[in-house]
Amino acid sequence: MASVMHKGGDYKVFATARNPEKMASLQAIGIMTLSLDVSSDASVAACASELSKLTGGSLDILVNNAGAGYNMPLLDVDLAEFSKQFDLNVLSVLRVTRGFVDLLRHSNRPHGALLVNNTSMVSTLPMPFQGPYSASKAAAGSMTECLRLELQMFNIQVIDLKTGLCKSGFFDNVHAPRLPADSYYAKQRDLVEKRLKDGPTGTAITADEWAEQVAKDLSYAQPSPVIYRGGGAFLGRIASSIPIGLGFKDNFIKDISGLKELETAWQEA
Repeated sequence: MASVMHKGGDYKVFATARNPEKMASLQAIGIMTLSLDVSSDASVAACASELSKLTGGSLDILVNNAGAGYNMPLLDVDLAEFSKQFDLNVLSVLRVTRGFVDLLRHSNRPHGALLVNNTSMVSTLPMPFQGPYSASKAAAGSMTECLRLELQMFNIQVIDLKTGLCKSGFFDNVHAPRLPADSYYAKQRDLVEKRLKDGPTGTAITADEWAEQVAKDLSYAQPSPVIYRGGGAFLGRIASSIPIGLGFKDNFIKDISGLKELETAWQEA
């Protein structure tokens, strides 16, 4: 997304990562990179201070995009890992927002600064076997809605970016250990662990396509407070905004998550 917004020429983009060396490709095209560990108060404060010097004390758009997944049936989760998931996907969003809010308040954007939180479509369409991730994103979505109301008086527009299926390395980095030996799902271990590794099925769009669409969405004077982008975005929007039968919704979720296949195998066994 940083490269797409930089390429358009309308923004001066600053990209952040815990390890700046991983942003060499962004540096090569002229994007300024800064070190930021979203789990560290000190790192957030240092990054905000450095950015303030570079921008004259203002920031027009802040995109909270850091996050990770932990896939596991909820009965089998490691509670310490579950806690880490919430710290990264929820608390870090608030930590970074609080660290940069003064820069947003001094934005020069005519219609106010934008705070964009990538909460994922699973915040409203929770996926079996992605319970920890779904729960953390639901919490991030609720927090984003509260921030939207609380920051209006400061002329900051808060946007909930609900991303669907996107071709990226996300599932390559998902923490998906093997099922415990005493798991209730152990008899269908192969089916479950494949889903833990690969995630839900569906048609994904490329990361560049997603970034182009989101960049366009954010270019409007007053973007929609909830933006759906990625594979399955249309269905996600429909399912979250139009009353549909619970049975229909369950069948849809079970189908793409692999739970339907697991239930069939369980019944046959």
